[in-house]
Amino acid sequence: MKKYNVAVIGATGNVGRELLNSLSQRNFPVNKIFAAASADSVGKSVSFGDSTLKVCQITDLDFSDIDFAFFCAGSKVSKQYAKTAASKGCTVIDKSSLFRLEDDVPLVVPEANISVLKNFKSGGIISNPNCCSIPLAVALKPLDNAAKIKRVVISTYQSVSGAGKEAMDELYLQTKAKFIFENIPPKVFPTQIAFNLFPHIGDFHENGITDEEYKIEQELKKIIGRDIKVSVTCVRVPVFVSHSMSVNVEFENKINAKEAEEILSELDGIITYSCNNEIKYATPVDVVEEDGVYISRIRDDNSCNNTINMWVTTDNLRKGAALNAVQIAEELI
Repeated sequence: MKKYNVAVIGATGNVGRELLNSLSQRNFPVNKIFAAASADSVGKSVSFGDSTLKVCQITDLDFSDIDFAFFCAGSKVSKQYAKTAASKGCTVIDKSSLFRLEDDVPLVVPEANISVLKNFKSGGIISNPNCCSIPLAVALKPLDNAAKIKRVVISTYQSVSGAGKEAMDELYLQTKAKFIFENIPPKVFPTQIAFNLFPHIGDFHENGITDEEYKIEQELKKIIGRDIKVSVTCVRVPVFVSHSMSVNVEFENKINAKEAEEILSELDGIITYSCNNEIKYATPVDVVEEDGVYISRIRDDNSCNNTINMWVTTDNLRKGAALNAVQIAEELI
């Protein structure tokens, strides 16, 4: 089997570390692997399987000698280096939001729309969707294929790891402080996150929608391939890892919850829990370090015809980010 030279940019961050972990666990055919990060991290070590990698700067990389570059360092770094890397024949899989809505850049969830890569050639950019868009697309695309989605209303409950390590530290320190009757003012978040939640992820637009809500709305339309109606409210919750989503889906054609569950339960990458007399559903804690998209509480919405409700949960650092990127690369080898 051919082996590939791989670079992970942003290797010391939450997603970068998880990406290295996924590459190792899935036995991706690596020849040489490079871990790059900011100048502050140069010389540090990160784990890759049983070995460790010394962190270098992105400027130390020769992209003409790299087959796959996973960008996990944010839009600023991607804007500066991603197109340069692609121009040298390197396939860039970018986790930032920078290229997601560009017409000539594929936005890929392998379980939902892998066909968009059929004409892709190495030396281009592929965009990895938002950490909520990925599990939502996994759940919604097969249902759209079966009964055509008319409208979807989504409320997300997003863990702090989606905002980075400093956000996780802020939740930990604020929680700890509360038990000794102290207060730590917010630095990462707009308000206290410990023992609290707030409907505010990303900047607000003039029409009241946030950046995060806009991303999910537009990305789902691009991945599903139709201009479906989407309404999203994004909520940050005091959970360290894993995102959950309450999803209400109205269809153009006839379908019920039992039929939807049967469709979803037969698909790779989805774990369904039946909505029967047994109390069974997935929580954020249950899915940490799991690769699947967990769908539970699948039930009919009795207020509207051909409409169902469901609860979607996944580890946002794995399937919501790193694993999806690795799966994209696997499709290209």
